[in-house]
Amino acid sequence: MARVKGAMMTRKRHKKVLKLAKGYFGAKSKLFRTANEAVMKSLTYAYVGRKLKKRDFRSLWITRISAEAKMNGMNYSRFMYGLKKAGINLNRKMLAELAVSDKAAFAALVEKAKAAL
Repeated sequence: MARVKGAMMTRKRHKKVLKLAKGYFGAKSKLFRTANEAVMKSLTYAYVGRKLKKRDFRSLWITRISAEAKMNGMNYSRFMYGLKKAGINLNRKMLAELAVSDKAAFAALVEKAKAAL
């Protein structure tokens, strides 16, 4: 049986990594070993970043809701508790959108939350 050499697969793997490293500074985009290190690191950052994005957006929504609730004479935690007691199931993303774009509707929600407390 003939011996199988790995040159073709190695070249394919190297090209894949170097393609991912395109645009990196200096040797990181030219040499396989440094490119491989940089690509592995960047893929780790990308994975972590996808998780952090969710956290960051939730924090932004809460800040927006809190600011608008305070303008209507209520703090964030009492507002959310009031909505829950009133049976209004709106997620924070939609509440934040209402706080930014439709202040009258948000004020009506605050009134309902106040009435439920």
